[in-house]
Amino acid sequence: MSKIIPLIVACSLVSTAFAQAPAKTAESLYQQGLAAEKAGDAAAAGNFYKDALQTDPKHANARFSLGQLKINAPAIALKTREGKFGAVIIPVFQLDQATLQEALEAFSLMIEKNSNADTTPNFVVEDPGKRLAGARVTLSLKNTPARGVLKYILDQAGGKPRFDEHAVVIIPR
Repeated sequence: MSKIIPLIVACSLVSTAFAQAPAKTAESLYQQGLAAEKAGDAAAAGNFYKDALQTDPKHANARFSLGQLKINAPAIALKTREGKFGAVIIPVFQLDQATLQEALEAFSLMIEKNSNADTTPNFVVEDPGKRLAGARVTLSLKNTPARGVLKYILDQAGGKPRFDEHAVVIIPR
């Protein structure tokens, strides 16, 4: 009888270890989902959360994060686009009395060139009252992030940006 008790205890320990393995795997998948979400990859994050729930259907954090991701996916994508845009460094940007449209066209070409065609912004000017039409821009900048260049252009023109899904929309301030 003394040999039976250790065997039962050993079987119990083995079944406990197998029960914990899916929970650890689900937690690992959940953590990878969080990392993907923080990096701005909503699609990958959703896949990790779904995999975590397949591994452990009771993983409450994965279920909650998947629901939140469905709500916040557009905002995450927007933040990623803004970050990608802002990460481009413009080595030299000079304008002398350029119109806003000319400045935006030159700026767009500089972004495309300095991002190796990885980022190509679409600028749309929404100005029904023509408040930005007469604006002139003069700049001489070196080694400036694209977000900073845009800020300086729009400060001089009296506009502000709105990052939409497919374009950077310029509106009067």
